[in-house]
Amino acid sequence: MPDASLLGANVKALFFDVFGTLVDWRSGVAREAEAILGPLGYRLDWPAFADAWRGEYQTGLEDVRSGRIAFAKLDVIHRRNLDRILPRFGLEGAPEAALGELNLAWRRLDAWPDVAAGLGVLREAFLIAPVSNGNISLLVALARRNGFPFDAILGAEIARAYKPAPEAYLAAAAAFDLPPSACLMVAAHSDDLSAAAACGLRTAHIARPLEFGPGGEGESAPKTRTDLAAADIGDLARLLRATEESKP
Repeated sequence: MPDASLLGANVKALFFDVFGTLVDWRSGVAREAEAILGPLGYRLDWPAFADAWRGEYQTGLEDVRSGRIAFAKLDVIHRRNLDRILPRFGLEGAPEAALGELNLAWRRLDAWPDVAAGLGVLREAFLIAPVSNGNISLLVALARRNGFPFDAILGAEIARAYKPAPEAYLAAAAAFDLPPSACLMVAAHSDDLSAAAACGLRTAHIARPLEFGPGGEGESAPKTRTDLAAADIGDLARLLRATEESKP
C-alpha cells in the first residue's frame, strides 16, 4: 500500500530517471557494440564492455560538477568515457566512424517491458517527463524508439547541471510551474531519490534488480526512505491510483 504521507501531497508531475529505470542500458549497449564492432573482427565480452563504459559515467559527470570542464552534453561525456576504456579492450585502432556510431548506442536502448504501457496509464492523471542526465536529442530518440508519451524533456540541459545537483530537480519543477512538493521523482537508484527528497520532491523507487545483469548491483528495494516503492512502472500506477482513491 502507498505510504500515508503521500496521500495529501497533491502530486501533479512525475519525473523519471531514464538509464536503468526506464531503459535497459546494459543489454542495449552490449548488443550495439557487438553489432558495430563484431563485423570489424573484434571479439569482446560485450556485457563487460557495457559495464566498463557505464562504469566511467560518474567520473565523467564529476568532471563537470567539479568545474574541471565546462558543461557538456551527455553525448560528449559518453564519448570521453568511451575513449577512456578503449585501451582496456584493445580498441585503440577502431575506425573513427565505428566509434562515432557506437557512441550513439545510448539512443537505441530498449525499454524494460513494463514501461511504455505504464507511462501511458500514468499520463492520464499526471504530467510526466524525464529528469535525466541525458541530453535532449538523446532522450527524444529513446522516447520515439520506445513510445514514451512524455509531456516535456527535462533534465541536465535545462538545468545546466547534472544530478544529484539540486538545480537538476528544482529546474524541472520550475519548468512545470510547480513547487517541488507537487513533483514525484521516480528512479531505480536510491542516491537519486535521496537527492530529490533533499530538494523537497516526493520519491518513488522502482525495483530493477537486473540493471547490472544477474548477480549485479541492481536495486530490488530502496536503500533510503521513499514515499513509495514499486515493483515496476505498472505497479507504480496502481499504487498512485490507490493513493488518489483513498483521498477524502
